Amino acid sequence: MDRMFIFGLGYTASRVASALESRGWAVTGTGRGGAVAFDDEAAVRAALTGATHVLSSVPPADEADPVLTRYADALGGQWLGYLSSTGVYGNTGGAWVDESAPVGSGRRTARAEADAAWLVRGARVFRLPGIYGPVRSALDRVRESKAHRIDMPGQVFSRIHVDDIVSGVLAALDAPPGAYNLADDLPASQNAVIEEACRLLGQEPPPLRSLDEAGLSAPARAFYAENRRVANGKAKRVLGWQPRYPTYREGLASLA
Repeated sequence: MDRMFIFGLGYTASRVASALESRGWAVTGTGRGGAVAFDDEAAVRAALTGATHVLSSVPPADEADPVLTRYADALGGQWLGYLSSTGVYGNTGGAWVDESAPVGSGRRTARAEADAAWLVRGARVFRLPGIYGPVRSALDRVRESKAHRIDMPGQVFSRIHVDDIVSGVLAALDAPPGAYNLADDLPASQNAVIEEACRLLGQEPPPLRSLDEAGLSAPARAFYAENRRVANGKAKRVLGWQPRYPTYREGLASLA
């Protein structure tokens, strides 16, 4: 039987776990829905010994990857996967990036270092843009009156529906190691996404404001400091992956 151990059973990884279990896999891991505590070293190492596959969704902390810092010596012979971020590419001024683009120049240098460390170990590294899905989308922000439209002409982002991440990870179970961008086909402004969510809900869009007028948190402001389009051609060619939700329109419609 195939056995997957997942570090960090959070929003995305827990959906990967459910998909694998539906295929008859045995899945365990750490995190909110996990059966093993990350700090229970004996239990984690025992589980890793019996695992055929290992996936980590744990972000770096204190400039280091917690999983590799503590358990790197127990990772050997298994299929390895890592949920990374397209933030490793930094700000490209709206230009397209693929997996051959340089990394490490953005605000997430620790993430870029973790990304590289997993690649060195032979992992399938999934570089993910903004993730949305059930209870975590522009629809929810509009319903909660937390949506913003920021006056930044030319600002675009890529995004990915959580279920398309799941299908990408599953497609990579028989794929060679390397980096794979899992993003939809239509980078777009955040304003366009908010406007579509408002249309679906029959609400008026929030007013257009400057970044300063919006009163955003520091992390939210940092989000707007980068501008890029993420190409997904490698995942389509090598993994045979196709997003079920190729743009935010289909994704939001499925959630509405």
